[in-house]
Amino acid sequence: MKTIKIIPLVLSLLLGSIAYGQNAKQKKIISDAKKAKKTLLKQDNGLENFFENSAGYVIFPNVGKGGFIIGGASGNGVVYEDGNLIGMADLKKLNIGLQAGGQAIIEVIFFETASDLDAFKQSDFQFGAEASAVAVKSGIAFNAKYKDGVAVFALPKAGLMADASVGGQKFKFNPIPQ
Repeated sequence: MKTIKIIPLVLSLLLGSIAYGQNAKQKKIISDAKKAKKTLLKQDNGLENFFENSAGYVIFPNVGKGGFIIGGASGNGVVYEDGNLIGMADLKKLNIGLQAGGQAIIEVIFFETASDLDAFKQSDFQFGAEASAVAVKSGIAFNAKYKDGVAVFALPKAGLMADASVGGQKFKFNPIPQ
């Protein structure tokens, strides 16, 4: 008799997580992204204009970068459209050149228009070799501008690395079923 009562509970829990499409790892990344957004705004409240007026944005709360001659970066992020969570994203970067060290950063990419965000969602989005991020510090975001429909900001969390480029980054977008 007890088994019959447990089955609906288990089914509702399973269906609930399928409906929302978020597993434990995604929930952790979403939580970290919310904290990262607060950290970014605390560091530079000029970013509020980007968060409120962009067509969408992706926050990578924990990007690990490292290298010595050959380097790379990797991170997982959360994608928002008009302030609403719509999916997850993966960031990968591999490069060769003058670099040394390791660093953890928060990276946020704002999309100026819906078509700019759509290009990202096609999982075909990447930055050219010349692209770089604006370092987040108090007041800098007020004067920052979109370039080719995107604005990228980075805030170092820990470590030291002689490389501020985002060029060569590739992204994969994974929608969360609504």
